Amino acid sequence: MEVIYEDNHLIAVNKTCREIVQGDKTGDTPLSELLKTWLKEKYQKPGNVFVGVTHRLDRSVSGLVLFAKTSKALSRLNELFRLGQVKKTYWVIVKNCPPAEEAELVHWIVRNEKQNKSFAYDTERPDAKKAILSYKLIARSDNYYLLEVDLKTGRHHQIRCQLAKIGCPIKGDLKYGADHSNKDGGISLHSRCASFMHPVSKEELTIVATVPEDNLWKEITSGY
Repeated sequence: MEVIYEDNHLIAVNKTCREIVQGDKTGDTPLSELLKTWLKEKYQKPGNVFVGVTHRLDRSVSGLVLFAKTSKALSRLNELFRLGQVKKTYWVIVKNCPPAEEAELVHWIVRNEKQNKSFAYDTERPDAKKAILSYKLIARSDNYYLLEVDLKTGRHHQIRCQLAKIGCPIKGDLKYGADHSNKDGGISLHSRCASFMHPVSKEELTIVATVPEDNLWKEITSGY
């Protein structure tokens, strides 16, 4: 577990694609519980340790996950997320060149819970939720393209299904059309950074998560 930021109110972790944020049916220990143990040992706390989950990342996704260390910080962070005042930026590796180097994507997303999959449509339909993101092509290698994605809404599998909709499934994402899986079982989607006003100190804060220890990630992001 890689802790990349900590103060009295917040703690941020650079998650691998093998870790889960909250408990699920696998029974694997989630990051929220690992953090409680880590904090209890670090500060030799005798009682219970508070760790509040503010947002989630799919297991197959790597990168920044933000937790609250106090109930006050949790409620205020939840409000920032609700109001869209936390800017989350993602890096994505795709096999196909996008149709434009820079664009805003607007789709209507329908979630199929049985398949645990979302479908993006160009027009509104029943039970669909509006999904908006913008992307920019920022680097390329011989065979792949690196996109920087700014997420405007937070829908189920939003980046994955919207990029697949324009013919750019994420590397390793078999569920949304990739040709091959990644060796580590994850997909090449990385929660790169979050920018927001600190819920207690009110200072502007940006937290950045380094990319996974992977040759392609290192190569394609070498200019950053």
